[in-house]
Amino acid sequence: MSVDRDTLLQAARDASARAYAPYSGFHVGAALAFADGTVVTGANVENASYGLSLCAETVAVAAAMNEGRRGGLVAVAVTAGKPGEPAAGSMVTPCGRCRQVLTELAQMGGTDPLVWCAGGNDLREMRLSELLPLAFGPQTIGQGPAG
Repeated sequence: MSVDRDTLLQAARDASARAYAPYSGFHVGAALAFADGTVVTGANVENASYGLSLCAETVAVAAAMNEGRRGGLVAVAVTAGKPGEPAAGSMVTPCGRCRQVLTELAQMGGTDPLVWCAGGNDLREMRLSELLPLAFGPQTIGQGPAG
């Protein structure tokens, strides 16, 4: 299945408009494309107790898992910006936690999805394995040295 980059980036921008970011004012949207053509989105959700905030990618993965999706992830788009100016923000990549969460979902289906990160006039394309090389995942459990 071919994923249209611009369509997936627009889905991420649309998701960012639904962000709850009263503290930072920084809206992030994520869109996940699956092999069957389904797109699942998420937006960041901040909390007054900052450590309880949720990144857009984690929200999207949780939504996908809630739908019963286990693998099949073929592409991810992430955008960031200020409210009403989704194309004016800095280019962002998934944080370390989100890289791990995305990797878990991808490894369930044995995929290495494309990741598009956009903001302002910047656009980066890479594979998830480039963002998180030598990733720890489901296949790792039970395969390490005895502890």
